Amino acid sequence: MRAGYALGGDDGCIADARHHAAAFLDRAVAEHHLPVSARARDLTQLVVSELVTNARKYAPGPVLMELRITAHAVDVIVWDSDPTVPAARPADPDRIGQHGLEIVKAVTEDLFIEQQPVGKRITARIPLLDPLAATPPPAA
Repeated sequence: MRAGYALGGDDGCIADARHHAAAFLDRAVAEHHLPVSARARDLTQLVVSELVTNARKYAPGPVLMELRITAHAVDVIVWDSDPTVPAARPADPDRIGQHGLEIVKAVTEDLFIEQQPVGKRITARIPLLDPLAATPPPAA
């Protein structure tokens, strides 16, 4: 299952992207009976928000978002027109903001950044099941 969205550069596009992601996951559950944990749903919306915010902030023009889902993971793919590959900054407790890529790296299973002939494409993979819930408690 996959879906693509063209997002304008207006202030509402970030909220629109989160709503698209939630509706996409709802369809995956309803139509394909995929096991989407509450954690996966929350993290997908967080990752969408961070990636679309960065694209809107640093790249001129439209933002394209694609969502793909398999039996095990959801991929959030965001394309923008800026070819600059982002990098996580070193930890700095005094820095306000600019932690988006650090957050995305921390909550995703995989993160791929590819330069394109025009711009770049970032793919973040989020497992559908909560890996912490699948871990048995430690033996006493």
